[in-house]
Amino acid sequence: MTRESEALSLRVRRVLHAPRAVVFRALIDPDELARWWGPEGFTIPAVERDLRPGGSFRITMRPPDGEAFHLVGEYRLVEPPERLSYTFRWEEPDPEDRETVVDLALRDLPGVGCELHLEQGSFATPSRLALHEEGWSQSLDKLDRLLTAEGRA
Repeated sequence: MTRESEALSLRVRRVLHAPRAVVFRALIDPDELARWWGPEGFTIPAVERDLRPGGSFRITMRPPDGEAFHLVGEYRLVEPPERLSYTFRWEEPDPEDRETVVDLALRDLPGVGCELHLEQGSFATPSRLALHEEGWSQSLDKLDRLLTAEGRA
């Protein structure tokens, strides 16, 4: 995982041990997403989505010791099984938050799985960038463990 702090944008490259189509489904299916999304200890009680360019989504996130909060956005690009792009904003934003754009691309790695490329930005402050870097790192770790444990790799 790399971070380019000078632009306050996050760039992630991660190998996931499952085929591209399986990973793409985990990125868009509400039941799948609820199983791996969010930092360690978080639960996802609800995922609502209208999966089409211009369609919206809302993810309810609950930290281990706290009240639920919500992530919302709009899909900009949906190209199964290789590309997904959407806006990302907190419904109850921190004063340092602003809407960002997440771009995801998947590339097959025969015999290994696939490579995920993620870009998100731009962030208002370095601390918000760091928060998202940590959240994506933990979420993608959970996703890879889930796919590997279920033998989808």
